[in-house]
Amino acid sequence: MTAATAPVLELVGVRKSFGPIEILHGVDFALHAGEVHALIGENGAGKSTIMKILGGFIAPSAGDIRLDGRPASYRSGAEAEAAGVVVIHQEFNLAPDLTVSENIWLGRELGRVFLDHRAMRAGTQALLDELDSAISPEARIRDLPVSDRQMVEIAKALSRKARVLIMDEPSAVLTSREVEVLFRQIERLKAQGVALLYTSHRLEEVTRLADRVTVLRDGAVVRRARRGELTEDGMATAMVGRDLQDIYPARRHHPGEVALEVRGFHVPPLVEDVSFALRRGEVLGISGLVGSGRTELAEGLVGLRPAHGEIRRNGVPVAIGTVREAAAHGMAYLTEDRKERGLLLDKNLRENLTLSTLPRFGTPFLSAAREEAALGKAIADFDIRAPRRDLRVGNLSGGNQQKLLLAKTLLSDPEIVIIDEPTRGIDVGTKSQIYAFIDALAREGRSVIVISSDMPEILGLSDRVLVMRQGRLAGELAGERITETAVVRLVMGTAGDSSGSAAHV
Repeated sequence: MTAATAPVLELVGVRKSFGPIEILHGVDFALHAGEVHALIGENGAGKSTIMKILGGFIAPSAGDIRLDGRPASYRSGAEAEAAGVVVIHQEFNLAPDLTVSENIWLGRELGRVFLDHRAMRAGTQALLDELDSAISPEARIRDLPVSDRQMVEIAKALSRKARVLIMDEPSAVLTSREVEVLFRQIERLKAQGVALLYTSHRLEEVTRLADRVTVLRDGAVVRRARRGELTEDGMATAMVGRDLQDIYPARRHHPGEVALEVRGFHVPPLVEDVSFALRRGEVLGISGLVGSGRTELAEGLVGLRPAHGEIRRNGVPVAIGTVREAAAHGMAYLTEDRKERGLLLDKNLRENLTLSTLPRFGTPFLSAAREEAALGKAIADFDIRAPRRDLRVGNLSGGNQQKLLLAKTLLSDPEIVIIDEPTRGIDVGTKSQIYAFIDALAREGRSVIVISSDMPEILGLSDRVLVMRQGRLAGELAGERITETAVVRLVMGTAGDSSGSAAHV
């Protein structure tokens, strides 16, 4: 890395408008060979727009894109890839009905007359081996979990032999082991002279990886720094324009009677013999590695997966086999995958908000006026920021999508709310808002289960913590016993008998 090196790819005075609304306001941004340049900012700050412009997916309204000092001639993502500019998208750009190998070679298939499937499978296997991944080249994308799909996206990008690699939240859905593999690949590419753009809401990753940092706020650059010039707190403050020392609300919950009791609960084939209780006005955290059964447990409880065992609501046994039956018993679930399972990205805000509770808005005919009134209240209550109400939800920032999904989940007025990965892919300012929403639910006397891969989140929000390991409950922690060390020991199975013996409800 040398300061004198000319940029490989840069934006000069770039502006971008969608209709009458200007999203980017004269942005200058440069990527240099052999450097990791982190682009950070709140959701809606303009990061994704910059990446789409650099990757050829949209054109700027004003300003220049320069590749090797000359005006970039590409006019599409495909042309940008041909010029060596490759993007790893946050929204997966994969064909779900094709195999891993077919996705990686899509549009660049090997073979002159007939497709050389053997060569493509071998090439795919080599890429997956490089990523230390056990994914089969023959697996269909639709059958893979989210973290494996992200690894396929990374493998596909590596196969392109990029000069410039743009990574949009590549670690958001990866396990800690997979993140380390990704980081090794980034260092290897950097050593080979690739120019890398990295965006992440995990500021510790930015501190570790970035040679340069550019901070965006409201479509404008507000800070530039080199490695070591900005602390994580400094980055957060620059992103939101205010101090965020107290990101987690002070816990002053006073849990009441048991609202939900689960006994001998099984969700085949992963979750076995789980028992726990949840009290009114309590935030119960569930921690564990990806694949430990956390999400499967939640989906079984609300009827999204076949399950068996005893569920008691307010002391009374209930049968829950469908989401509708769960709702009838006052339970609601916010999925970890807002883009594929939580929201309809091609529909507007109103249609998404009311979809799960349509009978409330009139039968047999819907009342658009009542739906609009509910949307207005949701926008105000959850601070959903959208330039227009008729905007496609896919055009909202990730933070605003998550707040809309939370509003949708709470529209049924549930007494028990299960929230899976509440802040995945969310900026630090919006995280603070969502934590406040969760705290408010507990203070209202609702019971909240938070499932999270983010250790500080579990520690900062939870009144009690359950730890899942290999489909079973490894232990429970409460009060002063909720520490990172105690959680990690239970996650890894090294706690011993005494470390997991916190008081049970």
